[in-house]
Amino acid sequence: MHFSSAMIVALSLAFSAGAVHTASAEPGRAQTIIRSGEQASVKGSETIFTGNVRIDPLYPANNDMRSSGGSVTFEPGARSNWHIHPVGQALIVTSGVGRTQEWGKPMREIRAGDVVLCPMGVKHWHGAASNRSMTHSSICEEKEPGKVVEWLERVTDAQYNGE
Repeated sequence: MHFSSAMIVALSLAFSAGAVHTASAEPGRAQTIIRSGEQASVKGSETIFTGNVRIDPLYPANNDMRSSGGSVTFEPGARSNWHIHPVGQALIVTSGVGRTQEWGKPMREIRAGDVVLCPMGVKHWHGAASNRSMTHSSICEEKEPGKVVEWLERVTDAQYNGE
């Protein structure tokens, strides 16, 4: 969806003037704040990643949205295995340079500020460039409790290098 500058200004003015009202949450419900550093970082498992990967959980899937979020840092040359998300995935590249590829398509470079939308059921991988690290925030929704990804085979060096 594309918004014009005039529409954005009009919406901003409407919110600031109090012309737009939002519904209140149900009684007894409130926002949750997860403080930075409250959740321990974990090393990415060697069974689903090649190279050094650190996962910093952002929020768990025990919320009404059924989504979970994590920040994943890939050291140079590190990457995930091929995998599929049953409800899709959004990646927001927050630093560095990376690579991603859909099965049967060419490898593509991704950079800080890029957003990658991985449709449900699309086999893909992602990771860092060979000479740069890459960090992305990942947002996934559960199709059923605990099921956000199906891990598959390793990405070969040839696939990683776009050959």
